[in-house]
Amino acid sequence: MGPGVLVAAAFIGPGTVTACTLAGVGFGFSLLWAMLLSIIATLVLQEMSARLGVVSQRGLADVVKSELKSPVLRYIAVGIILAAIVIGNAAYEGGNIGGATLGLEALFGTRYAPGYPFLVGGLAFVLLYIGNYKLLEKVFISLVLLMSLSFLVTAVITKPDLLGMLRGMFVPNAPRESVLTIIALVGTTVVPYNLFLHASLVSEKWKSKSDLKFVRRDTFVAIVLGGIVSMSIMVAAAAIPNGTVTNVLDMAKGLEPLFGTAAKYFIGIGLFAAGVTSAITAPLAAAYVVNSCFGWNAGLKDLRFKLVWMGIIGLGVMFMSFGIKPIEIIKFAQIANGLLLPLIAVFLVWVVNKESVMGHYKNTLLQNALGFVIILLAVLLGTKSILKVLGMF
Repeated sequence: MGPGVLVAAAFIGPGTVTACTLAGVGFGFSLLWAMLLSIIATLVLQEMSARLGVVSQRGLADVVKSELKSPVLRYIAVGIILAAIVIGNAAYEGGNIGGATLGLEALFGTRYAPGYPFLVGGLAFVLLYIGNYKLLEKVFISLVLLMSLSFLVTAVITKPDLLGMLRGMFVPNAPRESVLTIIALVGTTVVPYNLFLHASLVSEKWKSKSDLKFVRRDTFVAIVLGGIVSMSIMVAAAAIPNGTVTNVLDMAKGLEPLFGTAAKYFIGIGLFAAGVTSAITAPLAAAYVVNSCFGWNAGLKDLRFKLVWMGIIGLGVMFMSFGIKPIEIIKFAQIANGLLLPLIAVFLVWVVNKESVMGHYKNTLLQNALGFVIILLAVLLGTKSILKVLGMF
């Protein structure tokens, strides 16, 4: 296993937990197909990103910079990528730290709640400051497994209808008022900054084109595992009567007859792990993007690299600690995601089709067709998401 697990850790964040919970409570198994579609889209785009990293031995931003020959276009592209990734990731970081904080509140109560954001931010800081990728990888794998087991056990205990689950996965159905929930499911799974993070980390771990088979296996296993966790949250939430969940911690109430007082601990552990893994990957991704855009060629231990992720963590803690309304952070993150995903997907598909970059490892006709469909979907969902935030949809 390699960097693929970081991708899974990144998209299983508090936003995903919340979106999947509300989808399950509001629509039962009806929207499982939307999550399946999201996983397929993530697989297609992350495979392109990982292939680019191995073949070119560069990050996505590096390749985009070198392939845009016009200085004006290059500066515009770099500026857009920098602004959206850095500011957008700072907004996401606030939500990630908030999600981990909710997990701690479930585990230890609210007595020390004001200090939880600083505790989570401090934990993310220490793990990143150590700067040892092998250690980080072990931490991520442990947290993802812990999170996966928490939600899988929760889902199994609810004894779901297997035929109903299969129908929900393979028979697309969009119940009334479900459009925005579908947008949320796709938007929290296909994470733009993962496309930068994956290419950069893959190029650090694997140096030969002959390693592509390992890269693809790593990507497939990790993302499918992440998809199973997301679906498990939806399945577990579907067992709760509609209208009884106002936030993700209320899932515990529906499980108390089965888990008793331990129910909140299962939810708390899963939410804490989801928050922490995402709270580490968002700053790391931002640092890699800034590193590529400015051509620093800096490693994990470089001061400039550290200053970027420190700034992202600091902003995330500030958002959670000094009265900035979480809903405003979420709105800003939605706009950033809506603008960024189609743009980055276009850049990615463009560069993996260039023979000067990829040689005979460039996209096949099928990969291009899938990429084109995903870009159209991203544009549609991004537009609707932005219009909703602005109160026009």
